[in-house]
Amino acid sequence: MTEADEAAERRASAAIRRAWPGATVIGEEASERDPGLPEALGTAELAFLLDPLDGTRNFTAGLPLFGIMAAAVVRGEVAMAALHDPVCRDTALALRGEGAWREAEDGRQAVLRVAAPVPVGRMEAIIGTNFLPEPLRGTVNGNLARLGMSAWLRCAAQEYRMAAAGHCHLLFYNRLMPWDHAPGWLLHREAGGHSAQFDGTPYRPTARSGGLICAPDAASWAAAREALFYSPRSR
Repeated sequence: MTEADEAAERRASAAIRRAWPGATVIGEEASERDPGLPEALGTAELAFLLDPLDGTRNFTAGLPLFGIMAAAVVRGEVAMAALHDPVCRDTALALRGEGAWREAEDGRQAVLRVAAPVPVGRMEAIIGTNFLPEPLRGTVNGNLARLGMSAWLRCAAQEYRMAAAGHCHLLFYNRLMPWDHAPGWLLHREAGGHSAQFDGTPYRPTARSGGLICAPDAASWAAAREALFYSPRSR
């Protein structure tokens, strides 16, 4: 948490409350102070999730890989997402059932589509294993060579933007804080992608654990999961 996180969340939260006076606002920084705040996601008529500065470590290091993430949740369903890049000064947007697009500062828009499916050995992946428990962490790390390429940007906002625009095939996460994943999950879904938790169940913004894999389609999701979770001892 930095002064920038706190200041950005205060400003964005105030703007949301002015526009939607009755809405619940659940920010990452506010939830640090009040851990029970995200519990309102499942029952609120309208809630806004807000990550005012995703990629804080990159930001404080002077790396231009950070972003702002927001999502509107209507009665427990993610309805709108916005992932803003303050450096490139454009925003990736999604509306449930209406698609995903990138909008530049001058108003120009471009439709977002996930990458075409490829075999596992050609998949380019963003994979974060740092929150995986052992022995699963060791298993997944040991299977990364099965993919075409793997990386981690330390910024879910930029990672989801990459996947939704077709610049990588696979996203893999374990810890599911709602402000980190609800916006990107909807963006990826509306760009044509398929995602599910590690056990195949659909993602919901109330989920905190159980992992998440995002892929171009259901067949790619299944193939990637099998490759990453493969263990000789399980055969």
